[in-house]
Amino acid sequence: MIYNVTRRLLPGAATALVVSSSVSAGELVVSTVQPPRHALTALVSTSISVTFDQAVDPASINAASFRAFGRWSGPVGGTFTLSDGNRMVSLEPDQDLFFGEQVMVILSHDIRTPGGTFVRPGGYSWQFWTAAAPATRGYTLLDSLTTRTTPAQSSRAYGGIATDLDNDGWADITIVNEDTADLRVFLNRADGSGNYDAFLQPPSPVNTQASPSEPADFNNDGFADICVANISTSSISILLGNGDGTYGPQQEITVGSQPRGIAVLDADGDGDVDIVNTNFGTSNMSILLNDGNGVFGPPSFFEGGGAGEWALAAADMNDDGILDLVIGARTSQTILVNTGNGDGTFTVASSQSAGGSVWMLVCGDVNGDGTEDVATANSTTNNGAILRGNGAGGLALPVTLPTDPFPLATDLGDVDGDGDLDWVTSSFSGDWFMFINNGLGVFTFDQEFLAPVASSCALLVDIDNDADLDLVLIDELADVVILQLNDGTSIPGDLDGDGTVGIIDFLALLGAWGPCPSCPPFCFGDVDFDCTVGITDFLALLANWTG
Repeated sequence: MIYNVTRRLLPGAATALVVSSSVSAGELVVSTVQPPRHALTALVSTSISVTFDQAVDPASINAASFRAFGRWSGPVGGTFTLSDGNRMVSLEPDQDLFFGEQVMVILSHDIRTPGGTFVRPGGYSWQFWTAAAPATRGYTLLDSLTTRTTPAQSSRAYGGIATDLDNDGWADITIVNEDTADLRVFLNRADGSGNYDAFLQPPSPVNTQASPSEPADFNNDGFADICVANISTSSISILLGNGDGTYGPQQEITVGSQPRGIAVLDADGDGDVDIVNTNFGTSNMSILLNDGNGVFGPPSFFEGGGAGEWALAAADMNDDGILDLVIGARTSQTILVNTGNGDGTFTVASSQSAGGSVWMLVCGDVNGDGTEDVATANSTTNNGAILRGNGAGGLALPVTLPTDPFPLATDLGDVDGDGDLDWVTSSFSGDWFMFINNGLGVFTFDQEFLAPVASSCALLVDIDNDADLDLVLIDELADVVILQLNDGTSIPGDLDGDGTVGIIDFLALLGAWGPCPSCPPFCFGDVDFDCTVGITDFLALLANWTG
């Protein structure tokens, strides 16, 4: 049975993972998912599949009940296929996911059997990462984009996202500006160069001291949207994407005092994306529930469990298929895990030292054990910390590494394409540091990228569509966006790395012909990164032949 959905979808095959959670009698239960939750090397051409313990009513499978969103590629649309007696539901994407991105999948509580047995009220969510191509991390400066309208005007480019806004398959850049209180969008030229046009005019207004931001498809129209926390006005702005790189007018909602962290997830199991934020000034949390059309109600407040809640991320920390909140409390210097109950509420599950005064945190499986870990930037203590998760909502003691003074941002991504997550920190009184993972969650300083004035953010994203992760580096006082290209796959088919594609590369490709022995990471000769050296790789080599 096959039928279509109108949203974009992300592909990539991986081994199924048996999942478990508390089950009530009469529930339709998720048995396995593909790619597995927390996976790090899903293929970009993968399908996204769920197997249930009972046959599913096809009428309950649609773009509202089964959704996926790539952090950089945006909303996933494609074709749903039912198999295995209607127990397995697969989303076959219209176009590939982006290399090296995190993907969120949401199943709503409206999925049911023909007899009327539903998925549990909290629905089901999981996240995974796609593989990135091998690269040597020899970065080349491509360009420096200004976020200023005039040279003397400070925009204070604090951070942003690199999500595809116009569904052309290329990463666009949205910069959040504190002083000008707006969003400035740079559209990718989509020519493989990694270059961008000047930012679109006019910028999209938000409010004063706009700071952290997250992408999502809030109204389920197939276009990427954004939410932003406005610190000075104690509000959250939600802007819906128009599908051409522009955003519609903001919906601004007053929350608690000094919102500093923001996260997106389906908190109540209804299949749409809700928003949670920290409130440093009132030392609590806010949740904004989505009505399914991208319209959010007034906030509900709850305690995060620490003092001075500041940083925030959403991840499944106890492996129950409901995303949880990981909170960095700046005053108490703690990391708190609040497990999601699936009804829009959360329960404090654990508290651990942050290793310093946490400013930002990010989640990912850094040691490959199939559970979520946490990487922090601790500003006044001038370090970053790795806290390993135990899969039950707990965190180990932090392992700290020194950074440049006043680190603000922490970001994960597989910059060398070896199948694990590497780490980049951004320091306001210094530069960007890159740390390389040995596969076991042990990080070693690799290189430093100099900031013109004050590094504030790093986006690890493939901007030239050559399958490796480039760097988009944001300096908030110089108001520039620095583009650094990774050199991993600069000439497809140049297998010997001599800058030309010729007979030696052809012979090398023939010698590697056939399926990759273990993939990802991708094998030598796999030009198109599909885990097989074959005819499509040969054709790509010919297309770049220089003799």
